[in-house]
Order: sequence, then structure tokens, then C-alpha cells
Amino acid sequence: MKTWFFPYLNRHRRGFMLAIVLSVLAICCAAGLTFTSGYLISKAALRPPNILMLYVPIVAVRAFGIFRSSLQYASRLTSHNIILKILSEMRIRLYRTLEPAALFIRSRYKTGDVLGILSDDIEHIQDLYLRTILPCVISLFVYGMWIIYLGYFDITFALFMALYLLILIVVIPILSFIWSKRKKQALDKGRHELYQKLTDAVLGVGDWMMSGNKEAFLMKYEEKERSLKQIEKRLHAGRRWRDFFSQLIIGGSVLLLMLWSDKMVINHHFNATLIAAFVLVMFTIAESLLPISDAIERITQYSKSFQRLKDIELTNKGMIKTISQNEGVHSLSTVDIRCEHVYFKYDENDQWAIENVSLHIPHGKRVALIGRSGAGKSTIIQLLYGSLLPQQGIVRFNDLSPAAFGYNISKQIAILNQNPHLFDTTIANNIRLGNENATDEDIVRVAKQVKLHDYIQSLPKGYQTRMLEAGGNFSGGERQRIALARILLQKTPVVILDEPTVGLDPLTEKDLLATIFESLKDVTLIWITHHLVGIEKVDEVIFLEKGKILLQGSHEELYKNSERYRRLYELDAPLHLKETFFRVTV
Repeated sequence: MKTWFFPYLNRHRRGFMLAIVLSVLAICCAAGLTFTSGYLISKAALRPPNILMLYVPIVAVRAFGIFRSSLQYASRLTSHNIILKILSEMRIRLYRTLEPAALFIRSRYKTGDVLGILSDDIEHIQDLYLRTILPCVISLFVYGMWIIYLGYFDITFALFMALYLLILIVVIPILSFIWSKRKKQALDKGRHELYQKLTDAVLGVGDWMMSGNKEAFLMKYEEKERSLKQIEKRLHAGRRWRDFFSQLIIGGSVLLLMLWSDKMVINHHFNATLIAAFVLVMFTIAESLLPISDAIERITQYSKSFQRLKDIELTNKGMIKTISQNEGVHSLSTVDIRCEHVYFKYDENDQWAIENVSLHIPHGKRVALIGRSGAGKSTIIQLLYGSLLPQQGIVRFNDLSPAAFGYNISKQIAILNQNPHLFDTTIANNIRLGNENATDEDIVRVAKQVKLHDYIQSLPKGYQTRMLEAGGNFSGGERQRIALARILLQKTPVVILDEPTVGLDPLTEKDLLATIFESLKDVTLIWITHHLVGIEKVDEVIFLEKGKILLQGSHEELYKNSERYRRLYELDAPLHLKETFFRVTV
């Protein structure tokens, strides 16, 4: 809150003061409207001898009504203008915080968490200004002015009314906050668990149907939903009771004003026509005091938002510092990769995801990282890409840490993963993502390299054919070839293949691997795979298990010397490949 609230409040203090003044004046006009209306009704009921005696109150009613609407519009225009400026500044600040450390954020935060910070938390802070700060400050101003005004007539009654109204603006809001805080915590926790279950169910709906557990899942889901609805009902019921007691307090204040004004008339302190005026104006004053309870109740929501913003800013502060210290690093034509005694774990209580790993990958070498899921393959790639920093040991591209490249890491490493994202635009535009300055001739050249040119030319619109959402009208192999064409346009010295053939049929897999290794001849290749088809094409195989290097060497060496590797290869590789390899080795 210290860094995400007060600086903006201080920077825009004049605007806030103007909005507060306009709002207070609008409420004063509303109070003046009800006051003069009450006076006018009472005066008219006494049948004055001359209609001109009512002329001034009638004009005052019209004037207060017009000024009230105008000032309300002006105050809302001013406050919303300031809030929108603050939101714009906050979003720019958050983007500038996130963007330099985007690689780190992707590995530390889920996409939904980041989107939540970008949307919900910033919106909550908007509500802090509009629905908490401004209403509370305005209410306190009006409260103070009302007590001072009553004190002009009767100081004793004014002090009594000040204490009485404190129940409305202090006691009830605090009790409401304490009660609702626990309910909201239980509701937030329950919703989080419910959304998790629903997401799992939607993603695995086919498995649920096949397992025959659909009814059991629906029963559990509906039971959880009913329990959350009960919490929501109790929360709403609590608010209704709060509003009921607030209205009782207001009703009591109206009765007190009626009794007091009647006493003042009896004691000849003011005219009887002011009784209705004082009673009616209390409704306007009360209307400005009521929002305090709802405003205070929202504080829990704001505190969570501020904490998330603070956490993500502090987490990325050190990373951004590392990147900014190396702003001059741009692009390398050749990269010598070294990992020396690298350790990394995702959480303090976890086991090492990577433990004492040392690698040397000179430029142009082709390396395969194999092992079971969770063996540490993806962690090594994230360390090489700079999205993770080793907790012990060093990772170096020549003499630099991968994180030092910052924005320019994409000029050093390209990644071909399992599901490259293709946009709903033309084939040419999708390929050009690899290099926005690429010419049409460059696009055709790389399309030929990945053996996709003839197919594209056979389409009615050729390279201007739209790919639809996520490339839905293209096969898996075709989508991978388009992604490979992007990489060829990038011309990076290092290319990482993150299981690009998963889900492809054997023939397509074989053809795609041949194209990949043929088109990426002069770069360093790091291939993550658990499938050993095509493993003969690499220079070195690194077998990982539980974060450690278990086996390391060429395919021929491992096949000859390691029974475990030989058994895995014979189980995985197609028969014709095994026969070919056997003839070559014999």
C-alpha cells in the first residue's frame, strides 16, 4: 500500500480535493433542497398573507435542485477522470515491472495469476479510491459540517448527536468488517477449490465420462456449490441486518431531531416552520453516511490486491536488476554453453529438480536430453533460456549468464515446442513472426527448407491463406513445419527442440525429424525427448534421472556399453531403424 497507493494519492491530491469539494457541495445542495422544501411546506401550510413571502424559498428549491445535479455530475466526472489516470499509470508501471522479467514470470507464475493481477487487482484498487476513500472522506466532511451546524443552535445537542451518529459511521462499519472478513475468506477459499475442480473436470471431461464417475463428480460439485451458496446467503443476510440497524439509527436520529426542534420552538429559539426543515435534512445527511459500512467492508479485498502487487514487484526486482546491468548485450553469432555444478529446486521444501549437473555444449553440437517426466529436462531448458536462475553453480553462454540477455535472449535461443501457437492470420504472417523484417522471398525460402512450399502453393490463396484460430485447418505436422520456418527466419545460434513430434504418427514424425536436422545444420541443437526415434542423429545423449545425469555419451557408446539404454532403445525404436543401426554397428 505504501508504494501502490500513497504515491498516486499524493500526485493527484489536487484532483482528489476538487472531487471531494464538488461532492460535499453537491450534498450541501441536496441538504439545502430538503431543508428549503421542508421550510416551504411548513410556510405554505400557515397560509401566508402574501404569495411573495414564498417566492424566495421556491427559487431556492429550484436553484438547489439544479446545482445539486450539476455538482454531482462535475464531481463524478472529476473523480473518474483522476481514477482513470491513476489506473493508466498503474498498468504502465505493472507492465514495465513484468515485461523485462517476462521469462522469469512465465516460469514462476501461472498465466491466470498474472492476468488476475493485471485485471482484478488493479480494478480493486480503482474501487479503493471510488468506493472507499472518496465516500469515507466525504461522509466525514458532511458529518463534521452537520455537527458544527447543529452546534450553532445548541452545543449540547450537537455533541450528543455527534456521539449518536458515531454508531453509524464507526461502530456498525467495524462490526460489519470483522464479521464479513471471516465469511469472505471462507468464500474465497471455497471458490478457488471449486474452480480448480471445475477446470479439471472440463479438461478431463472425456475421462470422466469413460470412467463412469460422472454422477459422483456432479454430486460432489453440487454439494460444494451448495455450501458456498450458504456462505453467500449468510453474507447477504449479515448485510441486510447491518442495513436494517443502520436504518434504525437513522430513524432514531430523525425522532431526536423532531423532539429537539420541537423543544427549540417551544423555547422560542427558532420558528416552527424550521421543524420540518431540520427533520427532512437528516435524510440527506444520513444518505451520505451510509456508504461507510460498505466501504470499510472492502478493505480485506484491497489488502490482498496490494500484497500480490507488492510480491510480484519484489520478486522481479532482483531479476530486472540483473538484466539492466547487461543492457549492452545484444546478439552472439556463436554460443559455447557451459553448466558447472548446477543445482536448482522450485521450493525450499522440495527435492533438487537439478542436482550437480555439469554440461559443455560447444557451438554446432547436437545434444539429446532424455529421461522420464520429472527427470529435470525442462528445468535445464529453463535454466538455459534464463527463465530460471541456478541456486548453486553457473550457467554461461560464452562468458555471460542467459538472464543477462534480457529481451535479446530470443536472438540467442529459439524453441520448437509441442504446441507452437499459430495466430488467426495468413500463413505468411505466421511465418514472418520469426523476423518481422523478412521479405516475401525470405518466407518462400524458409518454406522450401521445411518442405512446405509446394503444399502452400496448392492452396487457393497460397501464402495468404488464413490459418484460423490456433491453426485449426492444418495438421500437426504442418503446424510444426510453419513453426520451424519461423525459427529459420530467427537465425539463432541455439535451437531447443522440446518434444516437437509428440502426437504425430510415425511416418510424419520421421519426415519432420529429417527436415529439422537437415534444415538446422549449422546451429547448436538441444533436443528434449522421451522417444528415441531419430536419436542416432545427435552427437551426444544425456540420460537424466531425478535431476542427475545418469548416462552421458554418443548413441553408439551408450548402446554398446549400457544395457539399460540398449533395452530402452530396442523397446522404443521401430524395427527397421534397429535393423539398420545393427548392420552399421556390426
